[in-house]
Amino acid sequence: MQSRGSSNRLSGLVLRSRLSALMFSMFATIASVYVAGRLWQDAQNRVYLIKELDRVSGQGQSAISVDDTLKIINCREQLKKLYALEMELAAARQEGFVSKYVSERNGTHSKKRLLAVIGIATGFGRKNNRDAIRRAWMRTGAALKKLEDEKGIFVRFVIGRSANRGDSFDRDIDNENRQTNDFIILDNHVEAPEDVSKKAKLFFVQAANSWDAEFYAKVNDDVYVNIDALGLMLSTHLDKPRVYMGCMKSGEVFSEPSQKWYEPDWWKFGNGKSYFRHAYGEIYVISRALAQFISINRSILRTYAHDDVTVGSWFIGLDVKHIHEEKFCCSSGSSGAICAAV
Repeated sequence: MQSRGSSNRLSGLVLRSRLSALMFSMFATIASVYVAGRLWQDAQNRVYLIKELDRVSGQGQSAISVDDTLKIINCREQLKKLYALEMELAAARQEGFVSKYVSERNGTHSKKRLLAVIGIATGFGRKNNRDAIRRAWMRTGAALKKLEDEKGIFVRFVIGRSANRGDSFDRDIDNENRQTNDFIILDNHVEAPEDVSKKAKLFFVQAANSWDAEFYAKVNDDVYVNIDALGLMLSTHLDKPRVYMGCMKSGEVFSEPSQKWYEPDWWKFGNGKSYFRHAYGEIYVISRALAQFISINRSILRTYAHDDVTVGSWFIGLDVKHIHEEKFCCSSGSSGAICAAV
């Protein structure tokens, strides 16, 4: 006959056993739900990715492993984060959190962003023009370097190569450049009167890729520029990210080959035969963003007979601020002009 104590201990053991079984059942149920949920989620991701791959590739069937699925999901998440960071960076720049003169490390040296890169379009047989500009406003030697260091203005003559590569024209330019060190030589451009627009495009491409500046300007080699006044004017437009500046005009489109300013694509400009507004070719300025746009899209940008019309055409459909500046009207002789045509 069992005692009362033995009966109580037996009842306790049975109760604990039932509680343990109940807890185990609960944990097993939770674990089953969790595993099933994860498997369902993985299956859903796999189905989604397979559908996406089918949609993109146009194939009726495709297979993808779980490992590949996870890699693709991870890559997608990283791309989302990268895109978000790029948007934040762009917004910060728009708000002015990037200095106007950004210091950058270049090896062991620190250099500031230039205010302007000025390219003086010149050609073979025009050394007298170049010498006159050097004496009048461009500066030479140490003074040219001082202009870059103190005012942030980089000035060079721009020229291509001879059609007969290495002939006397090329040798003369190379010899002159060894003495003055003030040329940008476009090695992949052949100097020709009918290719001035291509030359302007290549200048902006090379300038944007070689020098970090707020503005890029093209000047003819028969124009004298007040470099100090130009620097002051450009400084007032630093807050404009996409600016196209010059003496704006809209001249006649000449359709006859015998005419001096003949435009082979005259028919593209409508029945009125009048150009859209663009900056006159003696001198015009574009901001860094526009120079970068030209560099990125150089292979698809159309060129016309005249470089000023060509450059103006590239900005017609863009969100660009066109600025008509009387001081850039070099031939007008207006007071306060920063340039003069000779």
